[in-house]
Amino acid sequence: MRSRYSAFALGLEQYLRGSWHPSTRPDSVDLDDDTRWMRLDIEDVRRGGPADSDGVVRFTAIYRDADGGHRLTETSRFVRERGVWFYVDGIHA
Repeated sequence: MRSRYSAFALGLEQYLRGSWHPSTRPDSVDLDDDTRWMRLDIEDVRRGGPADSDGVVRFTAIYRDADGGHRLTETSRFVRERGVWFYVDGIHA
C-alpha cells in the first residue's frame, strides 16, 4: 500500500500498472500533475502477513489539487501471487 501511495505521489504510472492485478488493471492510470499527495494514514490491516495470500488495507490519503484539500478513504484488496503483492480493487468510503 505504501509503495503504491508513493508511486501516485511521484507520478510513476508504470509502477502503478505493474502492481495492479492483471484481472482488474486499467489500460492507463490518470495521474494529475496538479495533485500533491500530502499524507497516508493506514487505519486497518486484515491479513496480508508473511503466510497470507490476500489482505485488506483501509487507508486515508490526504491530498491537494486546484480545488483545495481533500481526503480519499478506501478499503483496498490485495492478493499475493508467486510472492508478489498486487492491488485488486478498492471501495471508497
